[in-house]
Amino acid sequence: MQEVTIISLGGSIIAPGEVHPGLIKSTQIKSTLRTVYKGESSPSGSIPQWLKIIDIELLRDFTGAIKEYLENNNKKKVIIVTGGGAPARHYQQAYREIMGESSLPEQADWIGIAATRLNAQLLKAVFHPYCREEVVNDPTTVDHFSGRVLIAAGWKPGFSTDYDAVILAERFSAGVLINLSNIEMVYTDDPKTNPSATPIDKIDWNRFIGLIGEEWRPGKNVPFDPVAARRAGEIGLKVIVASGKDIENLKAILNGEMFRGTVIG
Repeated sequence: MQEVTIISLGGSIIAPGEVHPGLIKSTQIKSTLRTVYKGESSPSGSIPQWLKIIDIELLRDFTGAIKEYLENNNKKKVIIVTGGGAPARHYQQAYREIMGESSLPEQADWIGIAATRLNAQLLKAVFHPYCREEVVNDPTTVDHFSGRVLIAAGWKPGFSTDYDAVILAERFSAGVLINLSNIEMVYTDDPKTNPSATPIDKIDWNRFIGLIGEEWRPGKNVPFDPVAARRAGEIGLKVIVASGKDIENLKAILNGEMFRGTVIG
């Protein structure tokens, strides 16, 4: 029987809404810019807005690391659940500004879910032929897959992709879930606002929920969704919170080596 590794990949890693330093140096991107501007340099060396959404270089490194892991471990499979990232935030904000006080959380949630599914479709394409099945939009309907990689996206309002990943971990009997985002560790407080906040190597679920609160809302920026955290605690799941931008660290996690991150549970 093949062992399944579950990865919750934050939308901020797929579509951060900003330019990765490596992107500017990419020959392919420079060639594209010359085409866009008909052979002339872009204004002030800027990059068109449409090129700023996807972190191409990081995604290339991420997919390469996963493929290398699978090639070196024939009995392993990977499920990747994608978040919404910048597209979700921008479209949700546009909806709220248009609708004002009449905006509905459920509608904002559906917009975010659509963004996760777009990101998932991209991941499915780049993992061909490792990924054979269609993107999973309902984690309660799948219990096997024939390929080496399965891609999943947002399910329904009220549930984050972290929650979807927990459900999949339970269905595939995975003891550990790797949560990759722009947050490299859990801290005692928000380090952006509290300079005294310190990183935590290991924490139990009750203490973790006490740190982040119990309420979840679309776009909430926490290391792991509190609704998913409660479910993970109930089923005895361990979650590793780590940076999705550190590919070498990801390789260490996959290979059971020392890594930088926080173990919850």
